[in-house]
Amino acid sequence: MGKSILTVDDSASIRQMVSFTLKGAGYSITEAVDGKQGLEKAQTGRFDLILTDQNMPNMDGLTLIKNLRALPAYRSVPILVLTTEAGDAMKAQGRAAGATGWLVKPFDPQKLIDVVRKVIG
Repeated sequence: MGKSILTVDDSASIRQMVSFTLKGAGYSITEAVDGKQGLEKAQTGRFDLILTDQNMPNMDGLTLIKNLRALPAYRSVPILVLTTEAGDAMKAQGRAAGATGWLVKPFDPQKLIDVVRKVIG
């Protein structure tokens, strides 16, 4: 079994594309529909990487990152933000919250695989 990734996005089509892309590259994928569900799944599972959207109902990406970083199991786990937000201010907030990297939608599947491989192998 490949490395395990939790992908968190309120868009079913984005979750589907991310899952399809990363499963094809040999990763095991778990999906969550928002930050709240993502946090619950992270607390009950063990993931090598978290890939989260920023703008979601119930809990946004930055709040999810802050909550994950507060958990001992996720202090050093890479967290990538995949979002339509491309502004420097938002990226700075992401870094401050503990994001490892930032990808802008729409994403290039090969670039996503390259970034994931670089971060977790």
